[in-house]
Amino acid sequence: MRITELRRRMVEQFGPDWAPSYAKDIVHAELGGQTVEEALAMGMEPHEIWRAICRHNGVSEH
Repeated sequence: MRITELRRRMVEQFGPDWAPSYAKDIVHAELGGQTVEEALAMGMEPHEIWRAICRHNGVSEH
């Protein structure tokens, strides 16, 4: 998965207004206490970030 696909899925899940804020502000234990943006900056794979988002929110990965 590419970063653009991760961002597209986040917009589908959270909406265009909430997705950018979610990526910057929500800390995930599933990402080692990082936000989505921090995890991306550290080089974490987008598909792993998406899985963490899904687990965090109790939604299907697909």
